[in-house]
Amino acid sequence: MENNEVIELLKKDKFILYNGIELLEIGEGEASGKMNITENHLNGLGTVQGGAIFTLADYVCAAAANSRGKAAVTLDGQMDYIKAVSKGTLFAHATEVFLRRTIASYHVEVRNEEGALIATLQSKVFRKDV
Repeated sequence: MENNEVIELLKKDKFILYNGIELLEIGEGEASGKMNITENHLNGLGTVQGGAIFTLADYVCAAAANSRGKAAVTLDGQMDYIKAVSKGTLFAHATEVFLRRTIASYHVEVRNEEGALIATLQSKVFRKDV
């Protein structure tokens, strides 16, 4: 798969569109995206719901993992929530940690518009030929 094909597949993700997440960049083994926080992203305490942050991180991880020409699906993910946030924009950037024939690993950082670290994700993916 070429990057353009990957981008087109990722743009069809209805859940991502519903959550207002946008892919900003995709390159070999890396990707970035953003999510403008709305009241729909907030939990009962008035901070961004952890699932919304995970969705953003998982999406940019998927973009990075699928950039290598094979279909990739998440095997596991370990999310660490570092700082609560309730407004503004969240930015996520995924980088490849290692790449094997069928398994790869990615590190994702989620930051706010001021650059403060909000959360990190360590994720492994399974890679297969399309």
